Amino acid sequence: MIPSRETKENRQHSTPLIPYSYYSVNIPESLNNVPMHWHSEFELNRILRGAGEFICGDERFTAKEGEVLLIPPNMLHAAYPLENHELVYQVLVFHPAMIGANTNDRCTIECIRPIINGSVQVSNAIGPESQKYDEIKSSVDCIFSCVYGNLPQLDLLLKSELLRLFWLLDQTELSTIDDTSISYTEIIRPALEYMTKNLQETITIDRLADLSHLSKSYFMSCFKKAVGMGAIEHLTHLRINAACDALSDTNKIISEIAFSCGYSNLSNFNRQFKQIMGCSPKEYRKRKAS
Repeated sequence: MIPSRETKENRQHSTPLIPYSYYSVNIPESLNNVPMHWHSEFELNRILRGAGEFICGDERFTAKEGEVLLIPPNMLHAAYPLENHELVYQVLVFHPAMIGANTNDRCTIECIRPIINGSVQVSNAIGPESQKYDEIKSSVDCIFSCVYGNLPQLDLLLKSELLRLFWLLDQTELSTIDDTSISYTEIIRPALEYMTKNLQETITIDRLADLSHLSKSYFMSCFKKAVGMGAIEHLTHLRINAACDALSDTNKIISEIAFSCGYSNLSNFNRQFKQIMGCSPKEYRKRKAS
């Protein structure tokens, strides 16, 4: 199934001139989580501190300090904190063209495109127990060093090191996907798309189940298996994350932000915000401005 535009991130990660973007994620300091989303680029994650729960497609796993994740294009993925743990990691989002995905040579056809189309899967979290970990870690360190340099000349090295990383992964970290397995993320994708697009609306389980063409009970079961939490809890996290973005990036008053994120009751918004973020919206805005 090709993901629709509704759950695709609006943020532009790559351009023809600079086909990648760098981000630093700190959970729960700056975000309470990274909700389920997808984009058309690869995503390379390097865990610097702490640990967290990641969801990539139908796989749910814990990633911890020192581990590396490679997420292929168009895969639904998310990151959530573990209780009493911080999660600090670096992110490189890069266009498949950086590793020649548009060419038709045999290495692209046999080694790169199977990862993009999902016929093979990269290991979830590559850590010290992995056979090629030292070489993979060295390659990833070089990749992020090139990103920090932010020079056209370093983009040459970045491209070559990304290809080396894929060569290393091809030797030890790829496995063929079983096409007969149930993809819970695909089953609930229409609901995820609707939630992301319609945060301001009143959203019910009945409506989400209908969109997914499932009974209410089976929808709730599939959603919990795919996302790791109930649909309403996930919706709350989506709304609070959207509020955090608005508090950081706009001068809108708090009541206006609450309404735009689906809250008709300001006290309810303040209560849920503090429950998830550990501070009031006003305190959060002041902290981000300092």
